[in-house]
Amino acid sequence: MKRTCIYPGTFDPVTYGHLDVIARASRLFDHIVVAVSENPSKDPLLTADERVTLIEGNLEPYPNVRATKFSGLTVDLARKLGACALIRGLRALTDFEFEFQMALMNRHLDQEIETLFVMTKDAYSYTSSRLIKQVSHFGADIRPFVPPNVYEVLEKRKLAQSSADVQDDH
Repeated sequence: MKRTCIYPGTFDPVTYGHLDVIARASRLFDHIVVAVSENPSKDPLLTADERVTLIEGNLEPYPNVRATKFSGLTVDLARKLGACALIRGLRALTDFEFEFQMALMNRHLDQEIETLFVMTKDAYSYTSSRLIKQVSHFGADIRPFVPPNVYEVLEKRKLAQSSADVQDDH
């Protein structure tokens, strides 16, 4: 029997830390679905379709992984896709409390779906999408933290925003 898991998240934007979790999960499961949340309450910088495209642009080394967007409960998506588990990345102890609460709620919603925590490499333990967006906004070099396709998109966004700001000033 083939085993499928879901790796849910906002991925706004996808980072090397996310790709590290994908790599680790791809060795544990037959199929991985990277599930990009369309949750508008998080006020994402990138659309769900853009995030899916950026993730797909980095999946060549992982033929058993695909990306899709979704809205609603992750456990509902897992049931729909026949997944047996959810993968959640942990960077540091500070992530654990929130992830633990979410795992308990998901278990309450569906006891058949397990949640597995995967630690990222040390090099990514302080990296988050939120932090990358912040430092990028202020001109820091984010290339060590994101794949080239993500860097290009964020740089274009920054240039477009700068151009719009200049036009607003005139």
